Amino acid sequence: MNISLVVFDFDGTLVSSHETIYKTTVHALGEVGIKTKMPEEKFYQMIGWHFEDIFREFGFAVPDFEAFIKIYKSHYFSHLDFSFVYSGVEEILSRLNENKIKTALLTTKGQDQAELLLKHFGLIEHFDYVMGRRPGIAHKPSPEPLLKICDDVNVKPEDTIIVGDTEMDIVCGREAKSKTCAVTYGYRTREFLQKQQPDFLIDKIEDLKYIVSEM
Repeated sequence: MNISLVVFDFDGTLVSSHETIYKTTVHALGEVGIKTKMPEEKFYQMIGWHFEDIFREFGFAVPDFEAFIKIYKSHYFSHLDFSFVYSGVEEILSRLNENKIKTALLTTKGQDQAELLLKHFGLIEHFDYVMGRRPGIAHKPSPEPLLKICDDVNVKPEDTIIVGDTEMDIVCGREAKSKTCAVTYGYRTREFLQKQQPDFLIDKIEDLKYIVSEM
């Protein structure tokens, strides 16, 4: 398959970050005065959703959401020791770079946080483009951020593949008319992902080499 651009999700695709996200969320909620029980396993199954949607699913709302986000961002890095880059990620990114295939990150994390995290994990030099949450641009599962990436790096959506671990990534890619690849090692089960009908389903990130030609 001739692919000119590979777009990666972050959490559950490049980095195992569920413990960091959960611990930081509980900490930030506590600081804004919300004490509630959120079973970890159920929370993990919703990683990738917007926080307000997750909280709604648990039956509560955060009155001052901006204050919550500010606290969350300020404490995220103090819990970062619970996160790690998945095996094979650096190798596949290097291989894409060597073969002149463009790479981009598409995450629902804020733009500043996305860039800082890529720098922290030593991955930012592998990316041609970083798309975090930005004002005025819809977030996944909307195709808008993916289409903007394609436009900005001058690659057609049909020559692009988005790689992620959730239904948000698959819907985003499908709506943008790009190819979609789901990874089974993230925060959704293989059975759930199969029902979303991605174009490809892989068990480890290295298997991208069998999908993207010229590698």
